[in-house]
Amino acid sequence: MSDTPAVHWVGTGLSTGPGLAVLAEQTRVVLWGRTETKAEDCLKRLGVTGEPRAFTPEALAAEVDAGDVVVSMLPGTEHPGLLRICLDNGAHFACSSYASDAIRDGADKAAAAGLTVLTEIGLDPGIDHLFADVLVERASRALGPDARVTAAFTSYCGGVPAEPNEFRYRFSWAPRGVLTALLTPAHYVESGEKHVADRPWEVARPLELDGEQFEVYPNRDSLPYIRQYGVPEPWRLDTFVRGTLRLDGWLDAWADVFAELRRGDSDRISELADVLAARHPTRPQDRDRVVLAVELSARRADGRTWSGRYALDLVGDPGASAMARCVSLPLALGIGELLEGALPAGLVQGAPDPTAAARWLDRLAAWGLPIRLTGNDL
Repeated sequence: MSDTPAVHWVGTGLSTGPGLAVLAEQTRVVLWGRTETKAEDCLKRLGVTGEPRAFTPEALAAEVDAGDVVVSMLPGTEHPGLLRICLDNGAHFACSSYASDAIRDGADKAAAAGLTVLTEIGLDPGIDHLFADVLVERASRALGPDARVTAAFTSYCGGVPAEPNEFRYRFSWAPRGVLTALLTPAHYVESGEKHVADRPWEVARPLELDGEQFEVYPNRDSLPYIRQYGVPEPWRLDTFVRGTLRLDGWLDAWADVFAELRRGDSDRISELADVLAARHPTRPQDRDRVVLAVELSARRADGRTWSGRYALDLVGDPGASAMARCVSLPLALGIGELLEGALPAGLVQGAPDPTAAARWLDRLAAWGLPIRLTGNDL
């Protein structure tokens, strides 16, 4: 067992980026790829000092020591297996993905053992949570947590081509996952009422950001985040939506895709995913773009208003894609806090509180993420 805790980063995909270099400055980094060569090539590409390994669950379990951190950049279905390795070896777990039921169950066991399970600290989920935490806290402080307030909250994020193509998209992650996500019902609040969209794209709407037109639609279940973001109980929410952002023209460009999705043929969707991936891949010469906008507006019964908006708009470069930067840097920041003992045991989704969220955003801005905050009472 080493005196220095190790970060075991499992996966060398498109979201593995400069956050690894940040961690390598703090502690020992072991990068696990499908082969040792792939891991070694990834380390060289990122200019990171680390130890390459060929990943198997058995090989990882043999190297993880108490106090280490295992970072899963694998698909969500693989997270529970890696978390079990952590529990067996007294190690912490981290990922940028949503906390599934299986991860929540494991986090309860981790809490009893004094271990942290850090989740939802990438881009979306991740930076969007930090933006929301700070906006809600500032609005609550300005208007009063017990005041009668009507509020509207929206959070939209998308990874899009920096140079728009006719399809208005390029695939940078599993194409079938992109398609099946569109078939996942979205739960959100609109006009003061809870809504469910079985086909989220059918409730897409235009959105203008800084003079540019986009198309946005709700995704997943927004409702649990009302409590997570600390929205005061007395507030009436006219709107509460977490969703996806796409380039203007996406709805028209994807009309044939939507027709196939409506038919619901699983085999055909798999075939279509393969066809679309071949037609519209993210090529080495392509540059991606990440756009994230989180906005809160609130009006007190006496007429006083508050509004704030966080925005991030980043284009990738040959050194690292925008997505890799926006996922790996906040993940590395959270892991750094974990290693310093600043995070509680058990499940942590994003930052543990608004004060930490504000501090983390300052750090991310210092690392080069173009974070902008605007509003009428900031």
